[in-house]
Amino acid sequence: MKCVAARLMIAVGMLVGTLLPSQAATLNTMADVGAAIQACWTPPADAGNSTVTLSFSFKRDGTLIGPPRATAVKVAGDDKARQAFIDAATAAVKNCTPLTFSPTLAQGIGGKVFTLQLVSPKQLRSVSPK
Repeated sequence: MKCVAARLMIAVGMLVGTLLPSQAATLNTMADVGAAIQACWTPPADAGNSTVTLSFSFKRDGTLIGPPRATAVKVAGDDKARQAFIDAATAAVKNCTPLTFSPTLAQGIGGKVFTLQLVSPKQLRSVSPK
């Protein structure tokens, strides 16, 4: 009985951890936003030297306004490799949000379109307004 109760507690703990937003650091600049998203980015293992530029917008509360959109893609390989790279990049942005913006950043961010280039092998690139 103790074993079943222990397993149940572990399962509930894991479920709560996935349902509740993490207490991420407050982001003060777009460079902070770029670094936060880059931390979520894991390019596909076989991506080689590839890049994708995504366009997206945030609400003031740190959630996305619609899905990220690929605006430029350079991937070696076939259509399947290209789509896998785009999917990994958009998943990084979706899985990292909502972000926690400082009041000053939140005030000016709502609805603006930003671009972010994600690169394989993984490199730090900045987020910039379009």
